[in-house]
Amino acid sequence: MWTRGLGAAMLALGLVACGDTPPAPVAVAADPAFAAEQQQWRLQRYQELHAADGWTSLVGLHWLEYKAHYIGSGPGSGIRLAVGPDKLGMVSRQGDSVWFTPERGVALSVDDTPVTGRIRFFSDRDATPTLIRFDGGKGQLSLIHRGERYALRVKHADAPTRASFAGLQYWPGGPAWRISARFIPHEPGKTMPIVDITGLTTQMPNAGTLEFERDGRTWRLEALGEPGRELFVIFADRTSGHGSYPAGRYLDLAAPDANGQVLVDFNHAYNPPCAFTPFATCPLSPPENRLDLRVDAGEQAYHAPEGEA
Repeated sequence: MWTRGLGAAMLALGLVACGDTPPAPVAVAADPAFAAEQQQWRLQRYQELHAADGWTSLVGLHWLEYKAHYIGSGPGSGIRLAVGPDKLGMVSRQGDSVWFTPERGVALSVDDTPVTGRIRFFSDRDATPTLIRFDGGKGQLSLIHRGERYALRVKHADAPTRASFAGLQYWPGGPAWRISARFIPHEPGKTMPIVDITGLTTQMPNAGTLEFERDGRTWRLEALGEPGRELFVIFADRTSGHGSYPAGRYLDLAAPDANGQVLVDFNHAYNPPCAFTPFATCPLSPPENRLDLRVDAGEQAYHAPEGEA
């Protein structure tokens, strides 16, 4: 127990030494084990966001409107990137296949292998998405597939949003916000419509309903995911727009146990990527998951440093 707490503290000190802003510490109160576990989760969350290819490194989202686009940071590019070489290459679409042809002489790689000719450009909906690296590995070009549309997603380790990342703040929360919920499965194959921030509606697998008690009332949340697997919840509550991110927050949950129970730890509620960058396509909370309840736990709204674009 104390070893975990010491490890979290050591990691926090390491972040400070590196010039980063660690997450706010958890009050130990009467449960040091709980505080240590929460601090470890917050540190991991911070590191993932602030990684060289984390959500704070996004610098562009470019939808493919034509059959072919020349891309690069130069003025002659059909899709002009915020970073990288003047001419990076050409992206073309043939039916449901997307291809990338590199500009001659530009240093690019995929899986540490130089890209010297035309390659298939697999999207985030494929089994093995293609990540094209440039600028000595600092930059990353990938393809996302939303509905019938494709877009280029661009990340860079030197992104202003990453360099000025202000860290995360949390609601007080506490052990009382770790709630055991009853899982009520839906019929296999059931889906529910989820609207994302671009306005696109996607039918997502809807494994079942989570039912729990709080403040003398019964509450329900619809859980996304396949039967028997981990669950994903998008919810809004009375703090949304009043200290929490207005569009709601996310929860990653374990699969139901043998007794049909799921531990819902609202202390682990986190902001969608759109809280940190305008270049994400975040799914939004469905009407069924808008709780008439204040969830004073988990991440608060992110406030970018003054002057950040």
